[in-house]
Amino acid sequence: MRATFFSISLIALVLLYSGLPPASPTPLRISYPAGFGNRISIPADNPTTVEGVALGRMLFYETALSVNDKFSCGSCHQQSRAFTDGKQFSEGVDGVTQPRNTMALVNLLWVRQFFWDGRTRGLEDQVTIPMTGVHEMGQSLERSSGKLRKLKTYAVLFEKAFGSPLINEKRIRQALAQFQRTLVSADSRYDRYLAGTYRPTASELNGTRLFYTNPDPSKGIRGAGCRGCHGGDKTYTEMYHNNGLDTAFADQGRQGITGQPQDAGRFRVVSLRNIALTAPYMHDGRFDSLSQVIDHYNREMIQTPTLSPALRSSNLPGGSSLGLTDREKKDLLAFLHMLTDSTFITNQQFADPFNK
Repeated sequence: MRATFFSISLIALVLLYSGLPPASPTPLRISYPAGFGNRISIPADNPTTVEGVALGRMLFYETALSVNDKFSCGSCHQQSRAFTDGKQFSEGVDGVTQPRNTMALVNLLWVRQFFWDGRTRGLEDQVTIPMTGVHEMGQSLERSSGKLRKLKTYAVLFEKAFGSPLINEKRIRQALAQFQRTLVSADSRYDRYLAGTYRPTASELNGTRLFYTNPDPSKGIRGAGCRGCHGGDKTYTEMYHNNGLDTAFADQGRQGITGQPQDAGRFRVVSLRNIALTAPYMHDGRFDSLSQVIDHYNREMIQTPTLSPALRSSNLPGGSSLGLTDREKKDLLAFLHMLTDSTFITNQQFADPFNK
């Protein structure tokens, strides 16, 4: 299924790149598969526009937004890696590593809470933290605004996006948020299977069944029960779970935000879209491969009071582990690879505009 999610009219493109700014920004018509649902998150004061997205794409890859002019959002969120960077912990402008693994940027149009602990609500707030963090990009938005004003290109782009050449903190955040809302992934083999245009292998088909099936040994029903946390994973969930990684929590996770004891060790449930491209895994990047992740859920989870109830099921009568066979683990892995969207990681609308 090769759907066109963001339709930009020829007239809008001419206006965008001509010397004459449009009278007002051009609304960007957003379409997406019906199965994704319509609970999208777009603030009323920051509608998505052709010109705003074009500006946001430039800013996403703009190194002038970092204190040493060497880092951009795209440094840690690389398109070829589904907008991650392949590292356990990213390094910022001062060489200090981050305390958590870089999260993928995908289908953020449906997301309301951000980061592993859900500390922010809304993309406009989310983008501020990495840009201004002393160990990330290390620069205030005020200073970033001043640097952009010295680059002649941006006065024109801001005028086209917002109706005037004013460059300020709010507009930087809004443009970045607009671009990131366009990062929609919906063209994996799994999507095509749902659309009836791809025929899965026997292994992929059984992996799909395992993913969506909760095990019940009393009825002879075998499954992996993944949907208990990940749902259908067409977009995102808004849940936080303790997935049995530790006995004591050096990183409190969601509890660090809510202060509630029941949130100890709970972290955001990530999207599994393009999961085969986003290693290493977990909030601390402790697992190098998906096989290690599956083995963790299959036999190695640590039992604690806040362990997610969805992870207490087993294919074995009275079992304390999931108990998948080697064949079932391979099939589940095949399903996870079905979620890779090659269109998403090669889409030129998301690519670095400075690499031409």
